[in-house]
Amino acid sequence: MPINRITIGRYEEEVTHPGALKAALAEFIATLIFVFAGEGSGMAFSKLTAGAANTPAGLISAAIAHAFALFVAVSVAANISGGHVNPAVTFGAFVGGNISLLRGILYWIAQLLGSIVACLLLRFSTGGLTTSAFALSAGEGVWNAFVFEIVMTFGLVYTVYATAIDPKRGNLGTIAPIAIGFIVGANILAGGAFDGASMNPAVSFGPAVVSWTWTHHWVYWAGPLIGGGLAGVVYELFFISHTHEALPVADY
Repeated sequence: MPINRITIGRYEEEVTHPGALKAALAEFIATLIFVFAGEGSGMAFSKLTAGAANTPAGLISAAIAHAFALFVAVSVAANISGGHVNPAVTFGAFVGGNISLLRGILYWIAQLLGSIVACLLLRFSTGGLTTSAFALSAGEGVWNAFVFEIVMTFGLVYTVYATAIDPKRGNLGTIAPIAIGFIVGANILAGGAFDGASMNPAVSFGPAVVSWTWTHHWVYWAGPLIGGGLAGVVYELFFISHTHEALPVADY
């Protein structure tokens, strides 16, 4: 059971150790890269279309920008921190017993700071343009958006487990950043018109802090954390066994 492997961790090893601090710095930089490109693409499209970012073309551009940016962000951090770039991914790894609580908290702090700094840089470099906080579209209920975030984040973290965390992933590990970027892009196309398709509390937190807009902000925390946690438990419980002999890669 995954619950048996959940650990708090030792402060000296998980917080103050140079390796842990390097991993946190990698998460900070990777999240900054991701949010700067993703949020910046929306701001750029809005400027070019005189504020008409909520269009089919705007949705497609947001999906492509986030998919490409996440592919890069995961790739540059994968060998140092695992390339979480998302508190929901970190939480999913924690409930599956793949990261300690203290290391997870360190990652969360780095990810949230990376998002805030990215939004501050965007605001400064664009001459004060607003970094729009995530919001529900007209007619979208808060509980509908809540379910959307759970399902989309479940798919994201499940993909992370299958391609990056599973010890039997084999050659799939080399395409993990691409698969992770693709699922985020696809989910934005599916849910972007309804609630913005965050799937990532850090992505929602930075714009909310800089614009100081907190309407329904809890949805973008509770939904992704529940979805990520469920994905971690389900994949660990049903698809990862630490006792049976691994099958050859060709059998996957």
